[in-house]
Amino acid sequence: MLKSILVPVRGDGMVATVLAHAAELAKQHQAHVNVVHCRAQASDLLPQGIVMNDFARKVMMEQAVELANRQEDHLRKILHRLARDFGLEENASTPDVAVCTFAEEPGRMADVVKHAGRLSDLIVLPKPQRERNLGQSSLKAALYGAGRPVLICPGQLQPDATFAQHVAVGWNGSLPAARAVASSLDIIHAAKRVSILTGGKVQTHGPTVEELVDYYALRGITAEVVRFSGKDAATELLKTSKSIGASLLVIGAYSHSHETEMLFGGNTERIVDKTEMPILMAH
Repeated sequence: MLKSILVPVRGDGMVATVLAHAAELAKQHQAHVNVVHCRAQASDLLPQGIVMNDFARKVMMEQAVELANRQEDHLRKILHRLARDFGLEENASTPDVAVCTFAEEPGRMADVVKHAGRLSDLIVLPKPQRERNLGQSSLKAALYGAGRPVLICPGQLQPDATFAQHVAVGWNGSLPAARAVASSLDIIHAAKRVSILTGGKVQTHGPTVEELVDYYALRGITAEVVRFSGKDAATELLKTSKSIGASLLVIGAYSHSHETEMLFGGNTERIVDKTEMPILMAH
């Protein structure tokens, strides 16, 4: 059951995007959204490589703590306002409503994701910004360190009532694809339309698309098969998802290692780089 959604945030301008997507899913599934602010350590805000005496270090540490406190207060005000705007109840004990709670954890975002993510049903992250070197470590921590499915939200995209109502599922019979299917069953079951996108050869020992249709049918889910062709599976998946009007794409992530895909390119890395729609990924 989709009941616990983790939204780790920091001051990167993506708070509204990730919280909006989490809120839509929470309202559909009466889930709990746990917003965790990854608070920078004061020592991390000090200039590196500069020798300082004890007094100067003490003054700068105090200033860094004060700055972190101001950032926390500012972000918390934004989060409270956004929660109300997105229809989330704060700290409510009423059943069958979407609830939002706030917490603060010190440390690097990747470490916070590992800790808070392992007992979450879904982790919601902004689309990584490779050009700014932002988000790659958090995505890796969520998929490998927490071992949980991840919803990637493109920058400044605001979901509407159609979000997750038509779900496209990328299928090649691989182990990551199978885990993505299993991890998204609640979302798939709640969707009004499900399309399985497939092209090329199924991986060795991998179930066929027809077997996936039967798997869904056992669970009362009717799925249509949409076949695509082309050498670049990543481009074709995104293009086909858009052409059929899907509002969410479910895929298996990183059949090869994360480092290999980053260095040499791979379908997952290209999908993440190019996507303009939300993607649910599992490894």
